[in-house]
Amino acid sequence: MSTMIETKDLCFAYPAGENEKPQTALSSVDLTIEKGTFVAVLGHNGSGKSTLAKHFNAVLLPAGGKVYVEGRDTQDEELLLEIRRRVGMVFQNPDNQIVANVVEEDVAFAPENLGVPPAEIRRRVDDALAAVGMSEFTRHAPHLLSGGQKQRVAIAGVIAMEPACIVLDEATAMLDPMGRREVLETIEKLNRDEGITVILITHHMDEAARADRVVVMNNGRVAMDGAPRAIFARVEELRAMGLTVPDTVALLYDLKQAGWTVPLDALTPDECARAVCACLS
Repeated sequence: MSTMIETKDLCFAYPAGENEKPQTALSSVDLTIEKGTFVAVLGHNGSGKSTLAKHFNAVLLPAGGKVYVEGRDTQDEELLLEIRRRVGMVFQNPDNQIVANVVEEDVAFAPENLGVPPAEIRRRVDDALAAVGMSEFTRHAPHLLSGGQKQRVAIAGVIAMEPACIVLDEATAMLDPMGRREVLETIEKLNRDEGITVILITHHMDEAARADRVVVMNNGRVAMDGAPRAIFARVEELRAMGLTVPDTVALLYDLKQAGWTVPLDALTPDECARAVCACLS
């Protein structure tokens, strides 16, 4: 499997105010994201997860070390446009990303700025809205949509650039449960059907449990990296870092502490139910 994004000894610190020390956000981060994977990045506030995400398409540049996007150095100014075309970002508040008064015009904004021919823009807009299930809202006003629908339009705007990777930085944080579900189903479909690499920065454990891989950030470093079942089974270590685990794992952990012989790697409600029934029988 080929590499989408690679960081090597990545370090970053935010500038200090007067009489203050620089705030270190990332310390010697080595990370490789393979193409076509769905990776969730977890961490408490201030852990460095969003700072890391902003390095993936050169919103931020390393203070030390390197970041490569498909082998391209993010510090090479001549490659900046191509890097940002290859890695699209979706942020927390969809209202901050919507720039037009009509959905199709908003989705067309980035391709127009890239100099894509009009006929090709039309195709990309139609394909992008179809990919996120928003074709019927082509002529709608974005401000009349729900939060989940707005975020899907924001994702369509990124898709229209035909990226190889989409990074969602807390993109579900402001949404209600239905909106979160809409966005998650959309990115899972893009990953599964289109082969787009998805990097989801989140504090929702149930969202991370749906990924292929979970990376846990703590104090600016990678603290854990592995499959969701393996990561969430480390309940006490996660709680020591100020993190929770999916409700299913929390229930099984409590039962285990009470003396039940149950596994800690059952992530879905059905798996959890079967584990409890197997113990009872």
